[in-house]
Amino acid sequence: MQRRAFERVPVHIDIRFYNCDTDYHGTIKDLSENGMFISTNKMLFPFDPAIEIIIPFAEKLLKVPVKVIRMTKTDDVFDGIGVTLLDDHHDYLELVNSIKTA
Repeated sequence: MQRRAFERVPVHIDIRFYNCDTDYHGTIKDLSENGMFISTNKMLFPFDPAIEIIIPFAEKLLKVPVKVIRMTKTDDVFDGIGVTLLDDHHDYLELVNSIKTA
């Protein structure tokens, strides 16, 4: 069994993102230094794999560019995405570290 490069930390953080002219709300369910899993409402297609996640943190909004690497489906509805960061994002890493040390 392959181990993850970074430990996943369970969280509950409400976020937003836009994709193909649709505004989505979701909840980060777990995160690590290089990615996160987001539970969402019903996703519509087409769906661009490169998106920007907007995360409230420390009195500001983090805009984190990510790439969708997997989608989850419950019954006939796509309702979750696993994403990986597209670049090193200092503020996002600060968020992860603050959660890990809390």
